[in-house]
Amino acid sequence: MAPLPPSSPSSSSTASGSPRLLLPGGGDQWSVVARRNIKTSLLLLLVLSAVFVFAVLHSSPGLASSSAAADEALTHGQSRPRPITALDVSRTTARDYGRADEEQIAVEETNVAAEHSSRAADISLPTANSSAAAAALPPPSEADKTGNTGNTEVNMEEEKCDVSMGRWVRETKGPLYTKRTCPTLPEYKDCHKFGKDPGHLFWRWQPDGCELPRLSPERFLAAVRGKRLAFIGDSLARNQMESLLCVLSQAETPAEVYADALDKFRTWRFPEHDFTLMAMWTEFYAHAEQVVDDGGKQTGSFDIHLDRLSANWTRRLPELDYAVISGGNWFFRVNYLWEGGRRVGCVNCREANLTDFGIPYAVRRVVRAAVDGIARCRDCKRGLSTFLRTYSPDHFEHGSWFSGGYCNRTRPLEEAELSMESIAWELRKVQREEVMRARETTTAAMSGRRFEVLDVTKAMMLRADGHPGAHYDTRWASNAVSDCLHWCMPGPVDMWNDVLLHKLTEFSLPPVA
Repeated sequence: MAPLPPSSPSSSSTASGSPRLLLPGGGDQWSVVARRNIKTSLLLLLVLSAVFVFAVLHSSPGLASSSAAADEALTHGQSRPRPITALDVSRTTARDYGRADEEQIAVEETNVAAEHSSRAADISLPTANSSAAAAALPPPSEADKTGNTGNTEVNMEEEKCDVSMGRWVRETKGPLYTKRTCPTLPEYKDCHKFGKDPGHLFWRWQPDGCELPRLSPERFLAAVRGKRLAFIGDSLARNQMESLLCVLSQAETPAEVYADALDKFRTWRFPEHDFTLMAMWTEFYAHAEQVVDDGGKQTGSFDIHLDRLSANWTRRLPELDYAVISGGNWFFRVNYLWEGGRRVGCVNCREANLTDFGIPYAVRRVVRAAVDGIARCRDCKRGLSTFLRTYSPDHFEHGSWFSGGYCNRTRPLEEAELSMESIAWELRKVQREEVMRARETTTAAMSGRRFEVLDVTKAMMLRADGHPGAHYDTRWASNAVSDCLHWCMPGPVDMWNDVLLHKLTEFSLPPVA
């Protein structure tokens, strides 16, 4: 607030209201007015200084965030997230997610059950601390619950070429491989053998403002010479591994080293480059056990232990130089969340006595546990680099896996056809935020480890034409009409490995001449 002007006798004012002129010789009068003006100036300076200090304190991110963090910690020590009120997926869809994976091979899952019984503490990888994790995470917002996020951008560090935003453009060259040139491509995943129109092959991803080079198998093998790389996740992680396997086989024929009975753990070797490529199965990163009904029969639901990481993949982590983690689709079914040995909530359950925390909240918790576990893995290699591939959505229309859903599009969607209400945006945001948090908070513990994002969500949201649809071997998922979740090979999924090589070249290879 500005100080009031000094008062003066009425006889000393002009008609305009300005102070009277001081004439030489009026010493006493000059002295009084001068002292008055000095006091006024000092008062004005004091007020301006106070305003400046207040503005600095108010705008300081460190102080503001410290205060917010303290308030948040106190709040979370006293309350739970509010119950969910709405979901943008149907209960049918929630039940159906992942059932096709379960029906791939009709073999008793005794070995998988044995692996589920192992604890993550079998190796020197710490489990997630349930109380710390709960205090560090905010309660789910309305955006968490519904997937309606509005502005979905995350302030990741600036990249030389941001490949996450762009469009699909026509490409006349076609794919790098075919069934004829890729002997490792399973016939039941060859969409074209079952009548898929090849039109979806002649598109490439064009990022805004830069180029994403097509993957060169020779260049990729040069980047990973002497290394071990694993895709860690569900059947979509295996989808990416098989795509990379086909591309790299154009430069060197791989040798299969190991395959389990359920096609969930695979190892391939490229002996000329001393490179090992692996797939490791995990639905949630966290330790999970399938729920059984009163008759002892397995249901489609899981008990997910948020404070324990799955030993399925963590016990192999110390072998790796590169880990590509991905997931999210298995959270759309009815699942139950556990901490400290007790059930604390659920996802999609809508049970009166349980808090439904929502899909984004559950995904955030397991992603945070996974990246923290990798960062603090005592036995892992110092230079271990982890890439999180963001959420890849399905494109079922008028139903789901086992309720008549289909996907018969013949070209990519237009930008205007994307729904900003889709939960895909929120899951992408959650995943990106957790990678950024790992970069900012675990630098000292990482001991040279890197965390990167393979952001493919928008690109894949546009490719409703790239799924097998009805063009696949129904023995893979005998009760489903269409597969609108996995990706044809060759097809849009090959772009994921273009992005992977782009990231690898940023820190492991000299720039292309």
